[in-house]
Amino acid sequence: MNLLDTLGLLVQDAMWSAVAALGFAVLFNVPRRALAGCALAAALGHAARTLLMQLGMEIELATLAGSSVIGFISLFLSQRWHAPMPIFSISAAVTLVPGVFAFRTMLAILEVSLGDPATAGDALVAASSNAIKTAFILGAIALGIAVPALLFKREQPVV
Repeated sequence: MNLLDTLGLLVQDAMWSAVAALGFAVLFNVPRRALAGCALAAALGHAARTLLMQLGMEIELATLAGSSVIGFISLFLSQRWHAPMPIFSISAAVTLVPGVFAFRTMLAILEVSLGDPATAGDALVAASSNAIKTAFILGAIALGIAVPALLFKREQPVV
């Protein structure tokens, strides 16, 4: 894949991630003034994950980096617009959720319970592998969003 193809993939990825984040932001009743921030955080975070995966990084670490981008952007926007950080981070992070791996986990579990006993072992291995990958990706999303706030957000003392 050449540079132009990769750039096109990143722009397309960022655009569709922003659209998805806008849909979830509207669903979560995010104020109109914050919708652009949700879209920006999702676009940059998901594009960062896609770029890192194109460069050969595993999806778990790439998701950690992408969710950290979302966390830092959400922290910046929340301080700039005096809004809670989750307004930006939650709808943007939904675009990173590993739906394919969770779906494959459920299919493999169904195959174990309904399938041929001869193939149940392979299905169980597939279910376990996909479930572990899903858990690691979800943990990376949570960690990536939380760490910027824990490092840089200071609560004001109550007087």
